[in-house]
Amino acid sequence: MNASTRNEIAALHGADEEDCNGSGNRSLMEVLEERLSRRNVLRVGMGSAAAAVLGTVAGCGGGSDAVAAPAPAPAPTPAAGPQPLRLSFAAVAKSTADVVSVPAGYTATVLYAVGDPLDAATPDYRNDGTDTGFENRAGDHHDGMEYFGLNAAGTARDAAGSDRAILAMNHEALTDQFLHAAGTTPNPRPAAEADKEIPAHGLSFVEVRKQNGRFAYVKGSAYNRRVTPLTPMRIHGPARSSTLMKTLFSSVGTDCRGTINNCGTGITPWGSFLTGEENWAGYFTRSSTDNTARGGATARSVVSLNRYGRAQGAASRHGWETAGAADAYARWNISQVGASTDGTDDYRNELNTFGWMVEADPYDGTQALRKRTALGRFAHESAAFGLRAPGRPLAVYMGDDSRGEYIYKFVSAANWDAADANPANRITTGDKYLDAGKLYVAKFNADGTGQWIELAIANPAISGYATYTFADQADVLVNARLAADALGATKMDRPEWCAVHPVTGEIYYTLTNNSNRKVEPTGTQMALDAANPRAYTDAPTAPSAPGNINGHIVRMRETGGDTAATGFTWDIYLFGAEAGMDPAKVNLSSLTADQDFSSPDGLWFSAKTGFVFIQTDDGAFTDVTNCMMLVGKPGQVGDGATRVLQYTKGDGSTLDVQTRVGATPGADTLRRFLVGPADCEITGICETPDGRALFVNVQHPGESISKANVTDPTKYLSHWPGNAGYGAGGAGARPRSATIVITRDNGGLIAADGDAVLNAF
Repeated sequence: MNASTRNEIAALHGADEEDCNGSGNRSLMEVLEERLSRRNVLRVGMGSAAAAVLGTVAGCGGGSDAVAAPAPAPAPTPAAGPQPLRLSFAAVAKSTADVVSVPAGYTATVLYAVGDPLDAATPDYRNDGTDTGFENRAGDHHDGMEYFGLNAAGTARDAAGSDRAILAMNHEALTDQFLHAAGTTPNPRPAAEADKEIPAHGLSFVEVRKQNGRFAYVKGSAYNRRVTPLTPMRIHGPARSSTLMKTLFSSVGTDCRGTINNCGTGITPWGSFLTGEENWAGYFTRSSTDNTARGGATARSVVSLNRYGRAQGAASRHGWETAGAADAYARWNISQVGASTDGTDDYRNELNTFGWMVEADPYDGTQALRKRTALGRFAHESAAFGLRAPGRPLAVYMGDDSRGEYIYKFVSAANWDAADANPANRITTGDKYLDAGKLYVAKFNADGTGQWIELAIANPAISGYATYTFADQADVLVNARLAADALGATKMDRPEWCAVHPVTGEIYYTLTNNSNRKVEPTGTQMALDAANPRAYTDAPTAPSAPGNINGHIVRMRETGGDTAATGFTWDIYLFGAEAGMDPAKVNLSSLTADQDFSSPDGLWFSAKTGFVFIQTDDGAFTDVTNCMMLVGKPGQVGDGATRVLQYTKGDGSTLDVQTRVGATPGADTLRRFLVGPADCEITGICETPDGRALFVNVQHPGESISKANVTDPTKYLSHWPGNAGYGAGGAGARPRSATIVITRDNGGLIAADGDAVLNAF
């Protein structure tokens, strides 16, 4: 794309990499030396399928983060013991074509795309910028999703249902130019445009059904619904009724409206949906004199706003506050304009009602959604539950996706009761487990161990923090970033999704990249450390700006395998890199051309096979390939070796950084499974419980479009999925985010040989 278009897109999505962490928390310089005892792990052999490029895509599957393993399936032969699990496909080649590429022997089909109507009264999507009514259409930027099984009649939950289900899905953001016939109008925004863009965010709940061997979404299903930034919700947990949550909408701080910029997801052990509010701050604006109105630069609310990326004078992403005086627009201006002392006559506290994990019941639209404040407020990605055990607390693992932010864990006050796996009321069960507990932040030690440190007002490091005066525990949770700063938590390279291995319970985090990680940091730049050990250059995006360009995946093991433990050990599972990069400093995992990747983002374990799926959101490798998805056989913490990276500083001296690199993946343990269309992100994944259908989201194909080019299809970088025969527009269609369903032509398990299951570890 040209420079002006790049700048336009960068401005739109700049918050995704925003660095608001000005704390001086140190980074570690040494890595794990001890190795954990090995358990049985997946035995993986080389598969034998040829790669194919498909012009259509398919998607329908479901699954969850780590839960109790399913009952083993019968062995396919009389031989003793389960059949070894094997990757049963040939690696898909890198590609810049505007198609979805999957292995030979697989079919990918478009299932549910931006604008698809959820009811019979809403007309089919014209895809020409004239469509309205997104309250009853699929939203934009499909992201994280989960699969919620139904029985054959579609009348009740069936966790094992593989033919009928509800897909719960995030709609993170917009390619707003394509939503309007001639692109967006500059500020002041027309109300008609804002009224289309606002409900195109949020969540979808949509029924899917398998008929005649193929999945399709069910238009008009009673389960179909949208949740938007205007949907009423309830605030739950310690911050409920806090002064910090009071607004003109809820003078008592118990209610709020909507959810926005939802990224990763989670599925609870009781069958409800968790969605994370990620980079919400950029949707709001503050006046250039707001600090003065709030009491000056050192006022508590000003310190909080700065830490969460809303300095005074900050412009909003879409300018909805300029669309009119109505409350639906005014709420996006969080300047202090009222005369009250508590914020009940304006929206000065509105930002505090965003940044949470939100719980919804996919099966029951009458239940109000809950914002779970006990889990802390930050740029939430996914929420992964640790392995559960009766009589023990539940753990929820989360990451804060901004440069230099932290890794978190919530441990419930309530102990798990297996009777709650299928409760009469899922949302009130969530009240039991998610409204009370302890929130921890991770600190990685130089000796290779780490601690979970509780974010508690009783901790003198928090109660006596000089930068910000915390009023109470609710304040600690609302301002979790500041509390983590006070505790000296370890700054990480943009923690994205997390997932828990369904047998070992080890926790994996994608660290997508960090352009602010430097060999010789200055100002707010971050030094290298063992958990974030790389700074290097990589064309085309950063030929002269070193940083962690390609990202990596860190994994952790709780002490004693106890999800409530306050200690852990860790190593780095994989380093993203181009295959040809320096193996001594960059390609530390020795990736080959069939495995190399950049900027890992989505991360998920199949509950059927135990394979790990890695999805990318990349800007550094796109001169070579579109974003992709890989499938791997996970090892475990400590299966690799210690490495020392040596850097030359400006004065000629050297800097040695020691790190732990996981076992080098072989051709039989990591392969590329999918490559997406042009200018897209691959994100969101789930499967049917039988492991034979996989849902994947393709987000924002062809998003790099300027207003000047939106009416000229020859200037589009992508025409997918119209060019694959889906929806209006044909080969010259405006591109659309969409869910695909992938199935194996022989009806077998996705990515695996035979019918082996988790007890093949």
